Amino acid sequence: MSRSGQYITNLSGEAAYKSFRPAQLPPEIDVDQEMAAALADAARALATLDTLSAYIPNTNLFVSMYVRKEALMSSQIEGTQATLEDVLDPLIEQNANQNVADVINYIKATEYALDRLNTLPLCNRLIKETHAVLMAGVRGQEKSPGEFRTSQNWIGAAGSTLKTARYIPPTPEDMIEAMSDLEKYINSDDALDVLIQAALLHYQFETIHPFLDGNGRIGRLLITLFLMEKKALSTPALYISYYLKKNRIEYYDRMSEVRNKDNYEQWIKFFLFAIKESAEDAARTIHALNHLHEKNVQIIQKMGRAATTAQMLFAYLEQNPIIDIKKTAADLELSFSTVSGAVKRLVDAGILVQTNNASRNRVFAYEGYLEILRKDT
Repeated sequence: MSRSGQYITNLSGEAAYKSFRPAQLPPEIDVDQEMAAALADAARALATLDTLSAYIPNTNLFVSMYVRKEALMSSQIEGTQATLEDVLDPLIEQNANQNVADVINYIKATEYALDRLNTLPLCNRLIKETHAVLMAGVRGQEKSPGEFRTSQNWIGAAGSTLKTARYIPPTPEDMIEAMSDLEKYINSDDALDVLIQAALLHYQFETIHPFLDGNGRIGRLLITLFLMEKKALSTPALYISYYLKKNRIEYYDRMSEVRNKDNYEQWIKFFLFAIKESAEDAARTIHALNHLHEKNVQIIQKMGRAATTAQMLFAYLEQNPIIDIKKTAADLELSFSTVSGAVKRLVDAGILVQTNNASRNRVFAYEGYLEILRKDT
């Protein structure tokens, strides 16, 4: 058996096909100078981000926005057609189409998993429970949400078969054994650096492909959950889906390279670079959001007696950057006219922008905030 595993022939004659049976983690890894340098860069960027994210005025707010952005990017990798504006629509529950519902479920799954980590170690049970939340009521809901598959799956272009598939993951029997081994690895005391472990974990999960649908999204979420479990991150402020989306072909090719040529090292270097770039990008976002927050707080403080309501509306905006007056008034437990007046003041101050031309049911956006978050989506 090679370092990464082996291809196994199943069935016979015309029906024969080869599935991959992965080797247990960890393999022997050759940490050369290039990898050591990439590891140092990634660890430094991650530590800087973690320190920064602890000092944001409102960490929860930043994280909830970042979770939404990550959900969007991770779903876009899988071909979901949705925009940031779709995900932030104030009337989303009524308006959610299939694409948006996919993203909203990813947000719910992320929040569920982060909360569950307080009571359960990162294990197969937590992974299955998170998958059930991800797939509830959306495309793929008929594909056994929350359960590992009991049939053979494969990866390839739309309409591909076992014969034409690009990659065939382990059989259900091999998959169960591989997931059991992976669970042990996640909770072991491996001597390898935690970021290299995260690279191996993500590769292994994608290779095993334990679900009939949703593997990519769960596999990317596992990176954040693992780093938090190992205390390499204290808030889920790191998301690497944008980098992986931008380099999607290379992302898939490098994982294939491990299976086909046993080359773990090239995958780990790619992954470490993705961590570094993503951490630096998140740090830039935090700086930009902080700067915007401070600037607008100062503008609002100069509004005299009207500042109190404007401040309440502004705090609401940072969680809901696209609003309509009726829903905002209900959420803030203020009258329609009070909120309408505060909205007008923030429009006059250049903080809010009306985004539709309606005289009724007007929609307003916190445009400066959206512009920062919209980058790369």
